[in-house]
Amino acid sequence: MIQKIDNLRTDLQTKLNAIASQLNSVKTHLEAAPKEAETVIHSQLNAAKARVEAKKQEIADAKTKLEERVEVKKTEVESQIEEWKAKREQKKLLARANRSEDYAAAAVMVAMAAVEEAEVAILEAVAARIDAAGRAEIGV
Repeated sequence: MIQKIDNLRTDLQTKLNAIASQLNSVKTHLEAAPKEAETVIHSQLNAAKARVEAKKQEIADAKTKLEERVEVKKTEVESQIEEWKAKREQKKLLARANRSEDYAAAAVMVAMAAVEEAEVAILEAVAARIDAAGRAEIGV
């Protein structure tokens, strides 16, 4: 049981580290944007859009899991869970634990997708600013 918890913690920590890394990457791109050529910005924008597009189904699946979790939470009341514990209904408790882990993984996936979508939005804003400035150097 402790191994399962450690595995969950490690998996979630890895995903959270990936989110932090993505945020740092977005920050670096934003800081470098004024110095980069228009073609580089557009190339980064296209790459970011492609990453978001490639993960669309995975993101949709994760959002569906989040919505399903809301429905399950409506039916799983605390008193019922306490009853399962008292009666030692291991299968029901394990199923609940599995659903909770799936929910956590889905929430992290949605967060990662939000970071990627934010990167697209930032790059689109920079590209639009470059277009508006007539390819002149911009200040951030």
